[in-house]
Order: sequence, then C-alpha cells, then structure tokens
Amino acid sequence: MGCCGSSEQKQREWKPLEDRSCTDIPWLIIFALFCIGMACIAGFSISTGAASRLISGYDSYGNTCGQKNSKIEGVELSGRDQTDNKYVFFLDPCNIDILNRKIKSMALCVSRCPDIELKTYTDVKKFALQNGSELCSYDIPVSKYPSHGERSKKCPKLPVNSLPVFHRCTPVDISCYAQFAEAFVTFVSDNSMLHRVIAGVMASKEIIMGLCVLALVLSIILMVVIRYISVVLVWILTALVVLGSIGGTGVLWWLYVDHRTNLTDQTGTSPTPQQQVATDNVQALLVYAIFATVFTVILLLLLFFMRKRVALTITLFHVAGKVFTHLPLLALQPFWTFLSLMLFWVSWLGVLLFLGTAGSPVQSEEAGLVEYRISGPLQYMVWYHAVGLIWISQFILACQQMTVAGAVVTYYFTRNKSELPMTPIVSSMLCLTRYHLGTVAKGSFIITLVEIPRLILTYIHNQLKGKENACARCMLKSCICCLWCLKKCLMYLNQNAYTATAINSTSFCTSARDAFVILVENALRVATINTVGDFVLFLGKVLIVSCTAFVGVLSLNYQRDYTVWVLPLLIVCLFSWLVAHCFLSVFEIVVDVLFLCFAVDTKHNDGSPGREFYMDKSLMVRGREARLNGRGVGGPGAQLSTLECLV
Repeated sequence: MGCCGSSEQKQREWKPLEDRSCTDIPWLIIFALFCIGMACIAGFSISTGAASRLISGYDSYGNTCGQKNSKIEGVELSGRDQTDNKYVFFLDPCNIDILNRKIKSMALCVSRCPDIELKTYTDVKKFALQNGSELCSYDIPVSKYPSHGERSKKCPKLPVNSLPVFHRCTPVDISCYAQFAEAFVTFVSDNSMLHRVIAGVMASKEIIMGLCVLALVLSIILMVVIRYISVVLVWILTALVVLGSIGGTGVLWWLYVDHRTNLTDQTGTSPTPQQQVATDNVQALLVYAIFATVFTVILLLLLFFMRKRVALTITLFHVAGKVFTHLPLLALQPFWTFLSLMLFWVSWLGVLLFLGTAGSPVQSEEAGLVEYRISGPLQYMVWYHAVGLIWISQFILACQQMTVAGAVVTYYFTRNKSELPMTPIVSSMLCLTRYHLGTVAKGSFIITLVEIPRLILTYIHNQLKGKENACARCMLKSCICCLWCLKKCLMYLNQNAYTATAINSTSFCTSARDAFVILVENALRVATINTVGDFVLFLGKVLIVSCTAFVGVLSLNYQRDYTVWVLPLLIVCLFSWLVAHCFLSVFEIVVDVLFLCFAVDTKHNDGSPGREFYMDKSLMVRGREARLNGRGVGGPGAQLSTLECLV
C-alpha cells in the first residue's frame, strides 16, 4: 500500500524529467475554494460600506463623513448629509480604546479640523462661526456652546488643537497617547532627542541607501567566493572548532588542577564557608572538564569518520556555485518572493481593517454611541481570514522552493548543459503552474496545521504572563518549543518532497515518502551537510552584517555633521541581515536539492553503460578517487558506486 492510500509499488524506478502529470488536483481545488472564500470576505467588507467608513471615517451616530447617509432606526441624529463635513473629530481623543475597537469618545464629522489652539468654549464658538466647523454635538446650537449644561459631555475637552491626518483630526499634543504607548512616549516626549534622531536619519539617507546596496553586492560576492574557496573556508572553520574544543578542555583541566592544589594546601585547618565554596567549585570544574573531554573526543571521532562527508559538503557548495553561474536568475528569486508576500500582506491588512468597520450598526449601552459589529456566524470571518494569512504566506514560500527545486533538478539531470532551456527558472515556474500547484498547496497546508496551534499557545502564554504558575508556564513553553521543532522538521521534509516531485512528477505523499527514505539512508550525510553548511552560511551572514556596519561607521565618522548614529546603523544592519538571509537561503535550498539529486543518482546509477551518472564531474572525480584508494583499479570492487565510496 502506498502513501495515503495510493496503490503505487513500494520499489519504484526513478525516471527524472521523463514524464509530467498533474499532482494533488483535489488539494488544488480545495485551495482555490479557500481563496474564493478569502475573496468573498473582501467583497463582503467592501459591499457593506466598510471601505468608505474606514477611509472617510464615521461619527458616533453612524454617519459616514463626506457623504449622504441613511437613517438608522433608533438613532436620532443618524441619516445626516455630511457631504461638506469630511473630517472625523473626537471630543476626547485620549479616550479611544484602539485595541478593542470601541469608541469611548464621541466622534463628529466636521468641515475643518481646529488647527489653532482653542482654550475656552468661547474660542470654540468663534471657530465654528468663522469656519462653519461645529465641534460640539449636532443637537447643540453654536450660540449655546459657552453656556450649555451638557457642554462637558457633548463638547470637546479643552484645550483643542489638531491636524488632519487620513481624514481624522489628530491631536498635536503627543502626551495624549500616553495611556496607549507609555514606553514610546517616554522616548519621544523628549522633543530634542526625537528631532536629533530624525535629523540624523534624514541627513544620512544617502549613506543608508548606499550601505543597503553594499549589503546586496556583498551577498552576491560571498556566493561567488563560497564557490571558489569552499574547501579552504570549510576546513578553516572545522580547524577552529577543533582547536577551540581542545583549548577549552585544556583550560578547564588546568583550572581544576589549580583549584584542587590550593584546596589541598588548606587542609588541616578548620573548615570555613569559603572552603566549602572552594570544594564545590572544584567538583563543578571536574564535572565541566570531564564533559568537555567527552565532547572533544566525540567531536574528533566524528570528524575522523565523517571527513569524507565533510568533503562531500564542500563539493556540493562548489557545484551550487556552478548552478548559480548557469542559472543567474536564481539570485532574483528572493525579490519576487518578497514582492509577492508584501502585496499579499498589504491586501490582507486592508481587508482586516475593512472587517473592523463592517457589519451592522449597534448602539452601545454605556454611552449610546454607534459602533459597527459583525454578529452571528459572520464573526468567524476574522478567524478564516487569519488562517488565510498563514496558509497563503506558506504557499508563496513553497512556490519559491518548488521553483528553485525544479530549476536545479533540470540542471542536474540534463547531461548536456548546452541543451538546457533558455530560461530554466521561467520553465520551472510554468511547470509549477501547470502541474504541481496542488502539491504546493498540500505541503503549505501541513505547515499551517502546525503553525496555528503554536501561535495560539504563544498568544495564551503572553496573555497569562505573570498570572500562571511555574508548572503551567513550563508546559506552555515546552509545547511551543515542540511545535516549533516539528514545524522546522516538516519544512525540511516538505522541501525535499518538492524536489522529489520536480524529479519524478509524483504526488506530495509519494514524494515525501521517497524523500524520507533517501534522507534516512543518508542520515549522517544529511546531518553533516546541515551542520557544516548552515554554520558556514550563518558565518557568511554575520560577515556581511559586520562589513556593512563597519563601512557605515567609517562613513558616518567621515561626515561629522551626523550626531546620532544608532538608528541609521540599526536600519542598515537589519536590512543587510535580511538581504544576506534571502540570498543565502536560496543558496541553502540549492545545496539541499543537489544533495537529494546526488543521492538519487548514486542509488539508481552505477556508471555502467545505460546507467551513466548525471552528476557533475567534480563529484565523479571524488567518487573515482575513493574507489582507487579503497579497492584498487580494475579489482573486484572497481564498480563500487560513488555513494558507497563516500561513506
């Protein structure tokens, strides 16, 4: 019985790129229906007037500013013509519960925001008479502003001064927002500090842009450097790790002997608390030294027995550099993925904001103000929308992995590289769109199933911070950590499943099973490649950030006019890390795809006529060297496969 009930045989012959067929069509249909549901939610929020209410704003009586309105049953001041009143004005802007989307302050539609400071109700009256902008409730005549008995509830809180921002009258006094962002106000309340920081960023914007371009160039250069000096780079890092382990172990034993000698010299005297502490320290140093010794011995043994697998990692890095030489458009994949994610996230956030002002008007019992709420089954649209954020984001990322995998697989299993498609990346994208969108949808849904409970538990943990007991806190953190590890393992398996699909055009379950079997058969190689490779790429990211930051310090030091360096440097370091991560993550995907192709190639081919290897010459040379050193030329083991020789 095959995976997920398929009837495919357990032993199946791999036929790279020989046949193409659509995979996981039911999941493509499910994903398409889900996307239609997301579109329906967006259409609902727009059709209910949420878009206009969000953009133009509405008052506390349900009237949308800047347009004519219909009467709301039970609300006396609703249904007003607010065509000339295009701005929302809050009587008490400090009394708005933004987190719960509840209007605690009365809001009015006005024709002009009070852009001058109004200190008395007489000033409010003069402003209304001069500009036609009534800042008190609609049922209070302008002439009675100074003397009306309910002016404290239905007129603005004094003093009044605001500026129009997105059709809202935003108060000028920043301290008004203290209850919402006390930590932020603590920083920005010092206007001189805020002005210096902003001035520093604006004055150094050319340097920031130049350093961002430098990070981009360094990322490309590093990918080229890794190809040509991968041997030296990996062995230098390995030597540093070994020397560090041996040196650390030696220092621990030296400290143990030194402390033990000092403790022995003090024997014979009456024990003191200081001597007891010294005894505990000696015992702790002994434990640490033994642990470090065991770790160093295991590390040396692993490096000795896995030295050829480290050599395989180096060769794969070298071949990955060749792949980028033949497929330069691979370097543009992070840009397309980032652009797609940004477009989706912006549209998703817009629909979420629309949902916040959609629904039917409801008059609150506390203050009698009108709010728009979604009631009944429609309130679950927000949850549906949240699931869509995770699933579609994972789908976009999976499309990048599948596109890269398809291009690398085409490169690897094409014997004559001159016969490659003119644009393998475009061909891979077309193949993905034509045959394998269902596979990508299924793989991304599996990640979504793990991500949703992890996010829920993280939210619960943050909400209960300081309230739950130590046991509950430990259990929550353990569950979150386990789900995170499960997500990482599934993402790695998914990536290899996409590679198997790109090779043989099989469904997700079949591809995941085949990839899992290959990975288990090569578990030590997988561990070596992921450990050594990830460490090298991590150091590459650190190198790019460090070089960019160093050049930034020199540039800012050269321009002595910039007094605040912290924020510009933070912006540059963050951007350089993101750029390096995007480029090197694609490089990492290429290495993983090459390894799976190499494992499949060596498992099903032996170099004999009719079963020739597809691999690069550098990999074949390493295999021949292993055969020569292991069994001799022309001996009984001369036909030993490359995979066995690299064990």
